[in-house]
Amino acid sequence: MRGVAWPYPDNRFPQHPGALQRTVLEGTEPARSVAHDAEGDWLVSDDVNDPYGNAVLVCVEHLVAADGTIAELAAMPPSIEALRPNPGEPWRLQPLTYADA
Repeated sequence: MRGVAWPYPDNRFPQHPGALQRTVLEGTEPARSVAHDAEGDWLVSDDVNDPYGNAVLVCVEHLVAADGTIAELAAMPPSIEALRPNPGEPWRLQPLTYADA
């Protein structure tokens, strides 16, 4: 969330957009990856399908409404990614890397 200072007050997401993969938005796949990039943007994907050209911007509170476990990730620092194999399993944090890096 560019222009929004991190850490967020009370470790709660401010009302700003994040990139959400359509498969997660439509409910055909669960959120398995939540990334907080170095620029402060939030990216949520199913970690299965190619997200390029398949993402939309939505307010982060819609992400949290769809999956309440995303709320706990508001305290996650930039350049970190949270991964889980399936819903109901705990998020595992690791440094954010890009496949082409």
